[in-house]
Amino acid sequence: MSMGAYDEDEHERREQQASRVDADFDDERTIYHGQVEYDSGDSAEALLNKFEEIKSD
Repeated sequence: MSMGAYDEDEHERREQQASRVDADFDDERTIYHGQVEYDSGDSAEALLNKFEEIKSD
């Protein structure tokens, strides 16, 4: 079969492959332990001032 050719056998093969359900996987949730910290950073005003400074360069 040449590149791009698509015949009836290929259609059936793909149809069978798409209709199968793969239930052979681990359905357990992963539990993570640790901490998450958020750094809010500068205030909105400070960020806008920095943006204006960068734009003016």
